[in-house]
Amino acid sequence: MATATFHQSIVSLASPSSTISQCGFKIDSSLSFTSKKINFCKIKAMASVSYNNTLLSPSKTIPENSLKKPNEAALILIRHGESLWNEKNLFTGCVDVPLTEKGVEEAIEAGKRISNIPVDVIFTSSLIRAQMTAMLAMIQHRRKKVPIILHDESEQAKTWSQVFSDETKNQSIPVIPAWQLNERMYGELQGLNKQETAERYGKQQVHEWRRSYDIPPPKGESLEMCAERAVAYFQDNIEPKLAAGKNVMIAAHGNSLRSIIMYLDKLTCQEVISLELSTGIPLLYIFKEGKFMKRGSPVGPTEAGVYAYTKRLAQYRQKLEEDSEVICP
Repeated sequence: MATATFHQSIVSLASPSSTISQCGFKIDSSLSFTSKKINFCKIKAMASVSYNNTLLSPSKTIPENSLKKPNEAALILIRHGESLWNEKNLFTGCVDVPLTEKGVEEAIEAGKRISNIPVDVIFTSSLIRAQMTAMLAMIQHRRKKVPIILHDESEQAKTWSQVFSDETKNQSIPVIPAWQLNERMYGELQGLNKQETAERYGKQQVHEWRRSYDIPPPKGESLEMCAERAVAYFQDNIEPKLAAGKNVMIAAHGNSLRSIIMYLDKLTCQEVISLELSTGIPLLYIFKEGKFMKRGSPVGPTEAGVYAYTKRLAQYRQKLEEDSEVICP
């Protein structure tokens, strides 16, 4: 039932044939997102990108600057499972709290749903609930590769966390944390009970803080501000991976993922504020020839419809089945 509701909310918001209104946006990758604020409702230019040809194989290593023919790659988006503050109905934002037992179960279920889809690299926010979700999900993957968090906070961290075995590297998946993928910062609302906050400030005011596009809570971020950093990071760091044929999973948060989906589906400012994402339910996109094609949410690890969307995903799944038969006759 949750999956069906999720599908309806996504499909109703973005039709492939719909046009972009004034609040829809396309981003020019030549723009600088670090030096000035970008108004997402006014940007129209779409950059052209060169792509290369790779196989959907997590063990395949292809230079990202290759100039071969364009090819396709998988993009998986997962909102983290329930956190301890979700359970307590508290505004969480950028406060770093872990998953509940239910959240752990949701992450495991998400992993089962994508267990036949190739993953080369994982991006998460810097917050533990997103990282837990990514790790727990990948434990369910049939390739059994080990997700390893990359530490670049200092030169010492980089040096001390190096892996010196090529064989071990080939059996690993890099996990790249990024604060730009964090949940939007709720400012002075963080840690407050949502019901009590509504009683204190009024339901209408709290609704504006939570659901408007450009109105931030006190000393916090609006969805527009969250979108500026999340989409800029996606364009600069994740989209080039997809263009190089790498299959990417992103484990993040409701608002940072809504921001990215706004970019992928060309949603308007009005449409994105109504977009609801369920916790622990993966969403699959195929990136091909510079375009993102939404493929819904895998219902289960053996659900054939997801893999029928693309020949390469079907071939990958078939290879997993053959390998499984060899290991477990």
